[in-house]
This record gives sequence, structure tokens and C-alpha cells, in this order.
Amino acid sequence: MGYRVAVIGATGNVGREVLNILAERKFPADEVIALASSRSTGREISFGDKILKAKNLDDYDFKGVDFAIMSAGSEISKTWAPKLGAMGIIVIDNSSFWRYHSDVPLIVPEVNAHVLDGYMANPKRNNIIANPNCSTAQLVVALKPLHDFAKITRIVVSTYQSVSGAGKEGVDELWNQTKGIFVNDTATVGKFPKQIAFNVIPHIDVFMEDGYTKEEWKVLAETKKILDPKIRVTCTAVRVPVFVGHSEAVNIEFENPISADEARDILREAPGIAVLDKREPGGYATPIDAVGEYDTFVSRIREDNTVENGLAIWVVSDNLRKGAALNAIQIAETLIERNLMAKKAA
Repeated sequence: MGYRVAVIGATGNVGREVLNILAERKFPADEVIALASSRSTGREISFGDKILKAKNLDDYDFKGVDFAIMSAGSEISKTWAPKLGAMGIIVIDNSSFWRYHSDVPLIVPEVNAHVLDGYMANPKRNNIIANPNCSTAQLVVALKPLHDFAKITRIVVSTYQSVSGAGKEGVDELWNQTKGIFVNDTATVGKFPKQIAFNVIPHIDVFMEDGYTKEEWKVLAETKKILDPKIRVTCTAVRVPVFVGHSEAVNIEFENPISADEARDILREAPGIAVLDKREPGGYATPIDAVGEYDTFVSRIREDNTVENGLAIWVVSDNLRKGAALNAIQIAETLIERNLMAKKAA
């Protein structure tokens, strides 16, 4: 028997990608329900070779649903996740709201799937599982096998994040500004604080008292929660004029020696990673290469001789996939594979 899966926020960028990946991976679902706000009710959405019509979240009867994959923002998750969890539904949430709650696991299956065993064995669990920030997901996938080998002590990350990370409004703004500039129109600023077309903006999310932005803090806090609380992390997050695909320049310090060749071999064997690392023009991954792919790409693997046991790497991934939709579905798949979903929701 298959599962019943509700996709909440199904008409958004990530929600649509959830539906695409559920179909692509032939997720064992007897029924997939597309849910959205009242203003999107009735909108048609592709699901494999089928067309689904979005139903209204507010009046949907969730009886019999096994998984709710939420991609509708923090306010919706804050309200709905506890309600659905109390019904026995496993909620996999893409928003930032639940990530830092001590009683909610923050999961990247290639990194810390084992956490789900203890969580699902707890009869007092709230049935909410958090998906990490898109930048964090690809980062920890690349770091985990290296950490296992040589123990990471410090990370310096610079992210180059596409506009799709800011939703449809971000994509539309880059598109409209780019078209406008080509016909000598003024680039209208709206979603982003400065012009994004032909520009880069070192500012994602709100500024905090220490001068870091909330996006930068998320990378720090989530890496520690998922990978190792002892790792020191600093981050600069930058928005770039790319439609899909986040890139990261990562400088890593280790407790133990590790060479570039060793790192390359380790990463080639690691789950969820594709190594593209030829020391020649074009011998590295870019966001365009990652679009539509499941893997996180690692390139430019080299030793940093300015610190003891240092490496530098370049990490690229489709942020709508591994950074959001794919990871959420992998969490559901992991629960099934580990036989943690034996009891279906009432």
C-alpha cells in the first residue's frame, strides 16, 4: 500500500518542484494532494503526466494523510504543523520556523539520518521534521565525509545565492530588470534592496545586532545542529543574478591532516555528491550545470597552505532541489526505508 501525501504551498516554486520530484522518483504514493491558499484554489499544477487542481488548505480534511510536505512560509508552518502533527501526520517543513526547536530534528539524510531512529521511537514526538536552509543543505552534504575523515574545526563560507531562493518575486525581478536594462528602461527595485541585474548584493534576510544577516546566522546555527556543535562557522551570504543554483566557496580547517587528493577520493565515494574537478578551463561545476540535478557538485578541491590542515572547495547545487524539495522527499523516503512509518495516520 502506498501513502497519502499532502503538498502544502503546491503552487509556489518549491511546491511545484516537490510535485516534480515525487513523480520523478516514483514516490510510493497512492494519492498526492496539492494544497494552497484560497487565492490559488483551483489552479492547475503538473504532477508527472497528470494535472492536479490546488485545493484550499483552510478547509481540507486531512484524515488519512501520512505526510505533509510544507513549503508555504513560516507563518503557515507555525499554525499548521502542530495541528497536523497532533493528527499523527508526519510534517516535513521547508520553512525556517521549526529548525531551531530542540524537540524538532533538522535533517539532511546523507548526513544525519540516524537521528530519525530515536525521534520516531519517542512516543511524545510532535511529528515535525525540519528541512534546512538551502545553503546549509548542500554545504553539510559536502562537509560530512571530510569531517568523518579528518574532523573539521573551522569553516569560512561565502555563498553566491540565486534569486529563486527569494521565491517567484525574486525571479521576476531579475527577469524584468534585465529586460528593462536592455531597452534602456530604469531597473525597478522591489524585492531586493538594490538592483540585482548585473550586480551582486551582500545582503540576504535581515541584519542582526552583530552585523551578520539572518541568512548568515542560519548557516552557522544549522551546520552546528546537523553536523557538529563544536565546529566554528562564519559566513558571508551574497545574492547573485542567477536564476537557479546556489554556489559556495568554502575554506575548511581540520584537526587532522588531509590532502586534496584524499579529499577528492573521499568525496567521489560519498552519497549525494558528484566531483567535477579538472584543473583546466571549464573543469568545474557552475549553477547551470546543477540545475535539475539531484547531486551536490564539488569542484576546485585544493590545499590551503596558509593554515595547518586546510582545504578550499567550491560547492554548487540546485537550491530548489537539494536545498528544498529533494531533501524533504528524501526525508520521507528515509522514514519508509528505515521502517519508521509502519503505523499510518488515522
